[in-house]
Amino acid sequence: MTETLMSYEEALGSYDPALGLEVHVELNTNSKMFCGCPTEFGAEPNTQVCPTCLGLPGAMPVVNGKAVESAIRIGLALNCEIAEWCRFARKNYFYPDMPKNFQTSQYDEPIAFDGWMDVVVEGPDGEPETFRVEIERAHMEEDTGKSLHVGGSTGRIHGADHSLVDYNRAGIPLIEIVTRPIRGAGGRAPEIAKAYVAQLRDLIVALGVSDARMDQGSIRADVNLSLAPAGSDVLGTRTETKNVNSLRSVERAVRYEVQRHAAILSSGRSILQETRHWHEDTGITTSGREKSDAEDYRYFPEPDLVPVAPSREWVEELRGTLPENPTARRARLQAEWGFSDLDMRDTVGAGALGLVEETVAAGAAPQAARKWWLGELARRANEAGVDLVDLSITPADVARVQALVDDKTVNDKLARQVIEGVLAGEGTPDEVVASRGLAVVSDEDALSAAVDKAIADNPDVADKIRDGKVAAAGALIGAVMKEMRGQADAGRVRELVLEKLS
Repeated sequence: MTETLMSYEEALGSYDPALGLEVHVELNTNSKMFCGCPTEFGAEPNTQVCPTCLGLPGAMPVVNGKAVESAIRIGLALNCEIAEWCRFARKNYFYPDMPKNFQTSQYDEPIAFDGWMDVVVEGPDGEPETFRVEIERAHMEEDTGKSLHVGGSTGRIHGADHSLVDYNRAGIPLIEIVTRPIRGAGGRAPEIAKAYVAQLRDLIVALGVSDARMDQGSIRADVNLSLAPAGSDVLGTRTETKNVNSLRSVERAVRYEVQRHAAILSSGRSILQETRHWHEDTGITTSGREKSDAEDYRYFPEPDLVPVAPSREWVEELRGTLPENPTARRARLQAEWGFSDLDMRDTVGAGALGLVEETVAAGAAPQAARKWWLGELARRANEAGVDLVDLSITPADVARVQALVDDKTVNDKLARQVIEGVLAGEGTPDEVVASRGLAVVSDEDALSAAVDKAIADNPDVADKIRDGKVAAAGALIGAVMKEMRGQADAGRVRELVLEKLS
């Protein structure tokens, strides 16, 4: 069924959006939250399980100390208060990929609460503007397993012949970071949502507590959205779009739900409080299940786990391990790199700040690193419909491509072919250059012969150069580059042309 949508501009004229984001971060601990099972991604299904994470009778959980440490560091980095005493609860609901029929989580006593993050977005005048997102809580819990629906065309349960369940992921440590309702964003709500998740992901990576790979599900965003009549202080009925797994999709999901809600409300109908699924291929959401309220989960304290009571000394010790504040980091990098405000805004907006930083650390000049990530690689990411970080090329690869340009092994045009080869899985930049034969021809005899041929084939152009019209050399240089399939050093070709015709 195709949903009716209102234009985005018209929706904003009648309604004010309120946004809430719940970001789930899988921690990179070696073992699961309450047992010793390994957490390696991509293992054979159901090979990383035990009686505890399968919920078998008599199995007793034990809290992962490293996960608690990571949770505290995340809370501190988000300017949260750290609880002196907190405990786990059972969140009761049935789902096939949750073998215990309850999730061990935290409810009214989270480990971190009352925080904030300042998000930088582009203001109406084009200048950077800071928008504060308030953090309600960051709490510890365990992940569920993963269902695979077989036989349908969409990979979802509707239309599938049967379903399989992999419990390897069940019990992996999660931190859920929940914002308070974000209000006053207006038409920039999609942009602010994307910027918040991007900046949060950068912070998580900097903390070293997760690889934060959206393509592998180690960081996932749930997008809550409601609309209220313009000027009203009352929040509307919300929907929750689950497991949005790319920055681009976070922005698109917010925009879509604004348009869908507005169309429903303007027709006199009511919004159903429900979870919804995001479809990356079509850019729409579809209904999942009616959304439960907290009381429906019958939370009660987990009887098999002792409370967590981090000492103030330990909390302060962990505070000393925090990375640089993201806003301060951007200011420092901008000064170090000599970027203009526009350069920095575009770099951050493209989700490329960390990639450029790593590329510079690998040896590339800042402007060269920015050129590749915001140019050729951004184009390829856009064509593939993925985020920059999901491209199969590393900052070290990009730095090596630029090094090959700097030492004149390849030129810019050939470097794009090198990048193409790396993305295609043909190996490292050097291996691609060798296998594709992309190195610039520097043999003087070969260059001289190609220049002689170009002069002989274009006598009228040669005469213009002899008469002092040096600009005409471009035509001969182009002929030589074509003859040598772009593998000549254009600068040396120009020198040879002028030497021969002077």
